[in-house]
Amino acid sequence: MTFDLHMVLIILAGAVATYGTRIGGYILITTMKRIPPRMEAALAAVPAAVLTTLVAPAFFAGGWESKLALLAALLVGLRFSHTWMLVAAWAVVMTARHLPISG
Repeated sequence: MTFDLHMVLIILAGAVATYGTRIGGYILITTMKRIPPRMEAALAAVPAAVLTTLVAPAFFAGGWESKLALLAALLVGLRFSHTWMLVAAWAVVMTARHLPISG
């Protein structure tokens, strides 16, 4: 294993950028007396954006069992708690992976 200074510098730059954006947002919001409506709307959209970045790759890159599990999670999640949503998705994936269907 060799020491690669270039790789270490990239990792450090990524760490500094991550820390800077996190602490910068905190400092910006704490210095405001009132959060503007547009910023509040942008912050309210963050959870949906994060969820999309987690679900979309699994849906488009995953197999048919992943698509079925996401659909089951969506349908169950509309009516029941998060725990039941996870249980339903897990059950669909485990069942689909053990079926003798080639895909």
